[in-house]
Amino acid sequence: MSKPPLRKSSFRRLSQQVRLSRAVTVLAFLLVWFALTAPDRLSLLTPGAFVRIPLEGIVVVAVGLVLPGRPRRILAAAAGGVLGLITVVKILNMGFFDELDRPFNPVTDWGNFGPAVGVVSDSIGYGWADVAVVGVLLLVVAILVLVTFSVIRLTRLTARHRAASARTVTALAVVWVLCAGLGIQAISGTPIASRSAATLAYDQAQQVRDGLRDQRMFASAVSNDPYRTTAGANLLTGLRGKDVIVAFVESYGRVAVQGTAFAPQVDAVLNAGTASLRAAGFDSRSAFLTSPTFGGISWLAHSTLQSGLWIDNQQRYNQLVASSRFTLSDAFKRAGWRTVGDVPSNTQDWPQGTSFYHYDQVYDARNVGYAGPAFSYASMPDQYILSAFQRMELASPHAPVMAEIDLVSSHTPWAPLPRLVDWNQVGDGSIFDGMPAQGQSPSVVWRHPDQVKAAYGQSIQYSLGSLVSFVKNAHDDNLVLVVLGDHQPATIVSGTGSGHDVPISIIAHDPKVLDQISSWGWQDGLLPDPQAPVWPMDAFRDRFLSAYGPQPAVPVPSRPPH
Repeated sequence: MSKPPLRKSSFRRLSQQVRLSRAVTVLAFLLVWFALTAPDRLSLLTPGAFVRIPLEGIVVVAVGLVLPGRPRRILAAAAGGVLGLITVVKILNMGFFDELDRPFNPVTDWGNFGPAVGVVSDSIGYGWADVAVVGVLLLVVAILVLVTFSVIRLTRLTARHRAASARTVTALAVVWVLCAGLGIQAISGTPIASRSAATLAYDQAQQVRDGLRDQRMFASAVSNDPYRTTAGANLLTGLRGKDVIVAFVESYGRVAVQGTAFAPQVDAVLNAGTASLRAAGFDSRSAFLTSPTFGGISWLAHSTLQSGLWIDNQQRYNQLVASSRFTLSDAFKRAGWRTVGDVPSNTQDWPQGTSFYHYDQVYDARNVGYAGPAFSYASMPDQYILSAFQRMELASPHAPVMAEIDLVSSHTPWAPLPRLVDWNQVGDGSIFDGMPAQGQSPSVVWRHPDQVKAAYGQSIQYSLGSLVSFVKNAHDDNLVLVVLGDHQPATIVSGTGSGHDVPISIIAHDPKVLDQISSWGWQDGLLPDPQAPVWPMDAFRDRFLSAYGPQPAVPVPSRPPH
């Protein structure tokens, strides 16, 4: 009497196991299909992108059908591991394209993850940043394991149903060849005959090869420097007696001044600033530079401007700062200026400030006397950075100073923002207490792209307003400023295909300073229009040294080879 219920219970369990096995197989198929056909850009990640036939899947299944058990399992595990790595690279590419407008480079980009974690920590706190890092690492491991497991499961299934699998693979191969020959495209505009995984693997291998070759080529470019032996007496003769500031405005790109919803407000600040400075006796000229970076990694732009070399990746940067390349700060130092690096985002020692740029003084978050609050990533407001520099370097009688000052209030996440206060009340920064709580939090701003764009525009207005107000408040007729952006903001603000151009302006009270660059064709005022000249950023060093001093003894080379 007890046997029938047992048989019925066993049947139910068997049915559940079959359904579970089928569900796992379907999930394995979907995961492998995603890994094989998914694009590596978020903008292309649409349902139509998966209506394709992956050549790599056909090849793996076909080879697996003719192999015996053990070799087939080895093939499946190896193919799964490679496909898992390719999937991780695709996800990295999505992030890199969205943030930096370029793909992930396996040779040069590993050094960027540390600073990226630092930005996240400053934005959401160290605890949550640690959670995010652990989550990312677990996701990578899960992708590698699950994709490998899925490929093994699917090859085992196809081997079990060899005849049906062979017919299916043959039919798909014929369709793939026809689609490839006729150029038939899917709904998304991508070819139905897909080989994206193999292409991505090939591209990564090419990047490794090119990276190794670039090391040798760039070493030659570093050593080819026409200004390296120029005597100090012959350098920067047209700026003698001037205090010269190179001010990088974080994320100040062309989109801030042209073609966006927030550009009119930024333009209004620049036009008002031009008029205000003229009333104080200052004039300005403006143009554009093309930055080697996009969305972040600001030190690539800083080193490009200073060295006259195209520094577009971490590998080149590491090579550069280990060399004796002659920088703008070296030129000023050799010509008799006191040189200063002001990097308020730094909370630890920066060896390159003295070993490569050879600054006499390096300021950071720890030694400028700031007692106020942080504003997300920005350790202090731009107004305080400029006020502290004025107090410590320009207030008393002093030898001419050259400084690179990196302003950070316009750094992502662009919220909360400080407000300008009376310069006489800046003090130790305590006056800024309470402002972060009064502003918008990043978590609120980043709920919608339009809010992010608006916050970005407001941050640029604040940074530029701080600079104009500083020049007027400094009461230094010998002050000369080179004000420029380091890169365009991330894709969420700039959009796709927005380019790498950043505005640049030179501000001076002495008309002779601007007369010496009259041949450049730069436009009057702080706002360059769409027809303003555009130079590669690595061209600035030599043109600047040439304008304010003698020509080098040998012809200036163009951009070093890529």
